[in-house]
Amino acid sequence: MTEKTKVDVLVVGSGPAGSTAAKYAAMSGANVMMIERRPEVGVPVRCGEYMPADSEVVNMFPTLKDEESLYRIPASMKCRETEGIMLVDPKGRETLLEMPGYTIDRDLYDQYLAKCAMDEGAELVMNCAFHGIENGVAKTSQGDIEYKVIIGADGPGSRVARNLGLQRNRNPYPAVTAQVEGDFEPYLYMFFGDIAPGAYSWIIPKDGRANIGVGCSPRFAKENVSVYMDKFVEKRGFKDHSRIEGKYVPSEGPIPRTVSGNGLVVGDAAGQVISVNGGGIPLAMIGGRIAGNVAGATVKGQATLDDYEREWRSIMEKPLKTAAFNKKLADTFGFRSEWSTCFCMRMLGKRRLNNLIRCKSLFP
Repeated sequence: MTEKTKVDVLVVGSGPAGSTAAKYAAMSGANVMMIERRPEVGVPVRCGEYMPADSEVVNMFPTLKDEESLYRIPASMKCRETEGIMLVDPKGRETLLEMPGYTIDRDLYDQYLAKCAMDEGAELVMNCAFHGIENGVAKTSQGDIEYKVIIGADGPGSRVARNLGLQRNRNPYPAVTAQVEGDFEPYLYMFFGDIAPGAYSWIIPKDGRANIGVGCSPRFAKENVSVYMDKFVEKRGFKDHSRIEGKYVPSEGPIPRTVSGNGLVVGDAAGQVISVNGGGIPLAMIGGRIAGNVAGATVKGQATLDDYEREWRSIMEKPLKTAAFNKKLADTFGFRSEWSTCFCMRMLGKRRLNNLIRCKSLFP
């Protein structure tokens, strides 16, 4: 990259939100550059690597259109089909929710999405850290980039959001993940209360292995999340696992505003994450497609970035706010003790637990 570069659309971050935004902005004819601070897209993996079936995404977001083209990937990239989600309370009582989905290798998935963006004409620059914005110019570790639109897809601690004057995610919770070998049932297991205070631990099956992890709320946790991970590994009898990687997960729903001036944020940076289970990949791609389309149209003078705010909220805001409200209810009544977690899960029953996972109201 030269000392000063000019582009139509600058995308910061090459995860699902960033790559999808870059792809659709490039498809509109815009000159697009995507920068990534890491040396390799998708590495390290800091994700549960689970994707719900397209039908489940539409169930959660019924106004979403053309989901098939958004989530179309080669069959070989799906590690394993899953049949449902098993919710487990602190006493070991299980509730099976029928919810089809599949697992992926997140590093390969991210690299595939980035390639799709590049195939449409977007340029990807690695080892390029975003430092800030000065007078409408992005300052990076590889020089200045002048842009017409900037898209922040740089995670829950978004520097782009801060530089645009947007609110960053409040009270994200830490989560760690690793891989273990073995044969597992075709269910995503979510354990509440016994190990992870205020959140959950999980086992997500793959092909001859599984993704395991723990998330915890600082409000309820007395120890570091890595300590809880060690306890989870010991309790489940996992003898060996890959290197543990960590991240922060937004927990309070979307931020109040995702557009400022000639910039916007998307994905984790915008709080487009399901509060009750940490799911974010499908949402990041919904937001990314809208962001890319609107950014490309804005460059041509055919739209404004406020169209992005309106469009993504029309699809995702209500379910995400419902999920955030349900999470607050769980924090208030369910996560005070193992007893209260067991009691609340039994009182909710299978129907309301289904609603909880699918971003729907618990009552009536």
